[in-house]
Amino acid sequence: MPSSLASDYDPASLPDLLPLYYRRLFPFSQYFRWLNYGGVHKNYFMNREFSFTLKDDIYVRYQSFTTQNEMEKEMQKMNPYKIDIGAVYSHKPNQHNTVKSGTFQALEKELVFDIDMTDYDDVRSCCSAADICSKCWPLMTIAIRILDRALRDDFGFQHLLWVYSGRRGVHCWVCDEAARKLSVAARSAVAEYLSLVKGGDETVKKVVLTDPIHPLIRESLAVVEHYFDQYAIQDQDILGRKESIDKVLALTPEDVKKELQQDFQSEKKPGNRWELVKKQASRKQATAKKGQHFEKEIMLQYCYPRLDVNVSKGVNHLLKSPFSVHPKTGRISVPMDLKELDTFDPFAVPTISLICAELDRPRTGEEEEKMEESQDKENEKDAAERRKIRDYKRTSLAKYVKHLDQFLDGMARSWKGELLKKSDLQKEF
Repeated sequence: MPSSLASDYDPASLPDLLPLYYRRLFPFSQYFRWLNYGGVHKNYFMNREFSFTLKDDIYVRYQSFTTQNEMEKEMQKMNPYKIDIGAVYSHKPNQHNTVKSGTFQALEKELVFDIDMTDYDDVRSCCSAADICSKCWPLMTIAIRILDRALRDDFGFQHLLWVYSGRRGVHCWVCDEAARKLSVAARSAVAEYLSLVKGGDETVKKVVLTDPIHPLIRESLAVVEHYFDQYAIQDQDILGRKESIDKVLALTPEDVKKELQQDFQSEKKPGNRWELVKKQASRKQATAKKGQHFEKEIMLQYCYPRLDVNVSKGVNHLLKSPFSVHPKTGRISVPMDLKELDTFDPFAVPTISLICAELDRPRTGEEEEKMEESQDKENEKDAAERRKIRDYKRTSLAKYVKHLDQFLDGMARSWKGELLKKSDLQKEF
């Protein structure tokens, strides 16, 4: 069934919930730790653009902060409905009007990818537009598996932060230093390399393969094959109803299409019909001069990631921030743990109303014990900071903050290397 808004969330309650969220639950210390990148480059955090969307769609760009404390105070004052993260600029973004014309420039940003379920509307039958359900969510799982492998193996990137958008899609932040420094041309080249499904609504055949099949496509097909039967044949029933059968057959050569139409008269089971498609493809491959890969093209057209390449190309493009709240669903935009990717359920992601309600629950004895332990460990921190740490740990948000912590620990090892390199260089001079 299509997604309904979370039953415990009423959009009208957002103005009351946001102050509590930013005061007691937003993980400011991890957030700052991420965007400060270990303090390796001076001014990196303070030259970063943040954009806030306020109540009634008031849009405030070019926000920037010198310290974590300043960022906290400003967010708690403004209580943004949505937070977007932009580039690291040549100057502080909040002073962009005072800088000499032409000198205020976007210098760096994470290489980002935005995958939105609406881009798959021509190949999913269960939902459309902003709706999602358990039958189409595997498209996001497939996209993450394919892109994560390609970015790591084909480009050598290591620090990939995958984030659920809070409604109908996923974002990827490639945080390696080499990725953050990429030019617009290089970002475009990466995005084009990863793009395979081409053409708008009027294009019937959106994937065309040539011989030899590129290694990226071979690797991607291995992922698609793993999910295809359950996702496409069973859940989407692409060979069950006449309308969807016609869409599949339109992607096959004319002579094959005629034969399959006849075969499907007697064979009614969708699984067996797909076997017939594959049989025809291998027969064609044995006899045709040029490679006939129409069954692979069908699989890729139905399942391969569909990227909004413009988001990836621009250095100054804004992208929704992790831990931003989605105003319509109330869900928090949370980091994802790829070890749990196949069991990730977008409908189980906490809403702002849930985590705010969890703050009011009386603590169990076990929780009290844990609090005392963490209090002992954190005695050197000030009381407000300590309370904040305790607060999110008492809610369903805790596991997602932990995912970010683990990601940052991995990044910290590379920051440490950078800082050591810098200090060694300084010793030489």
